Formats: sequence, C-alpha cells, structure tokens
Amino acid sequence: MELKTVATRHVPVRYFEGGEGPDLVYLHGAGGVTAEDRFLKALARSHRVYAPLVPGYGDSEEAPEIRDMLDFTLHGWDVVQALGLKDPILVGHSMGGMIAAEMAAVAPHDVSRLALIAPAGLWDDAHPIADLFATLPYEMPALLFHDAEAGAAMLTAGRNVEDPGFLQQYLVTNARQLGMAGRILFPIPERGLQQRLYRIKARTVIVWGDSDRLIPPVYAHAFKKGVAGAELVSIPEAGHMVIHEKPEAVVEAVGRLG
Repeated sequence: MELKTVATRHVPVRYFEGGEGPDLVYLHGAGGVTAEDRFLKALARSHRVYAPLVPGYGDSEEAPEIRDMLDFTLHGWDVVQALGLKDPILVGHSMGGMIAAEMAAVAPHDVSRLALIAPAGLWDDAHPIADLFATLPYEMPALLFHDAEAGAAMLTAGRNVEDPGFLQQYLVTNARQLGMAGRILFPIPERGLQQRLYRIKARTVIVWGDSDRLIPPVYAHAFKKGVAGAELVSIPEAGHMVIHEKPEAVVEAVGRLG
C-alpha cells in the first residue's frame, strides 16, 4: 500500500492506496491503520483500496475544525470527492463503521454498497459498550480479540509491553489518536445514529465477530433491524478485531456486495 496525500478544504488527508478492482474506501477504527494492515492487503487483492487516515492518526495533521459527528461525516464525503471517486464501495470498521453509516444516511443516493464491520454508533443500556478511554494497555487484547494471546502479539508486534520505551510511545500515540476519536466516541459512542439508519438506501452487509467483547453482537441485530434489507454475516471465533483474526472471511463478506 502506498501512502499518499490529498487536499480537502480543512486539512491535507493522508491515505493508503493500492490494489486493483472496483473502488473501495475503507474507514478505520479508533486503533488506526497502517500500510502493513492484513485486512487492507486482503481487500487490495480484489479492489482498488483507498484508506484515509482520520486527522490526528499516523503522521497526519490534526483538524480542530472537525468537532462533532456531522463534521466527521461531511469530512468523509470531502475525502471521497477529493479522491475523484464516484459511488465507491464504502467499508468501515468500528469507529469507521459509525462514520460510514452516517455518510450513507446523510447522502443515501451517493453510496450504493456499504459494509459495516462491528460498527459503533448505537447504545443499549442493557448491553453497555466497554470504555476504551478507561482501558489499560494490558487489558486490550482480551477486550478486542477472541484469542487474547495472539491478539497481544499482534498489538505489540512482539515487543515487551513492560518496556518503558514501548509504553511511552504507546501512551503518546494512543492519547493523540483517542483525542480525535473522543470527539465522537466519548463519553459513549452514540450520536443519534439510530434515528438516521432508516435513511440508508445502500445494499448493506453487516459483519460481526461472534466473540466481540467491545461491542457485543446484540448490536449487530440492532443495525440489521435499522437498515432495510441489510444482510448479517456472523464470523465464529473472532472478536472485535475480526478484520485481523479472520481477514479473509471479512473480505468474502464484503465481496457479496459485488
């Protein structure tokens, strides 16, 4: 994947691009995305993938102008326009799924294919979503992965989580990224999307790991109920980071959109 820059009205946007096939825009979750992302590479085998970084992620500039859910949503469409894309497949994971759903609801005639992978955006008091902002680094693997041990290895890339240098880098990066993500996820990841889901006209596939401990699978059924005609694909032995644990299965689900 090649890292490029495209200009929007408010901020230069860094994005990854690669692969061949139908145009696909991938919106990442609160953990960000890198050029080595297994899911991006899997998508790029059958699609021309564009994966913009949310401002404040990676080496991208922060954007104080992007303050709330509407700003994130319109920024997403600004990026699509700046890339010169018309009706790309829109795919989002977690926070990115929340943004993708909002984009499809706000501009229902500009997207005909939508994949939501364990998206945030809804809230059920009986099934509260775990608080990422209060979660310690060593608690993340069990929260995000079906296989916590393998998840820890993915998150740390084999580095020692007790090493002060690693912890310092992790905390600084995490604070910068979650500072931006917190504008739509804190204190709870709910900004009224439930009331707008009916506006989505795109053919929609919803993908969820059966072992998701961050956003419980009960939310999968809430999204399916809210989006007319949506198809739900449940993936066994996968947690919230189903895109890393079962990337091929997720790509296959996305492939149902054509």
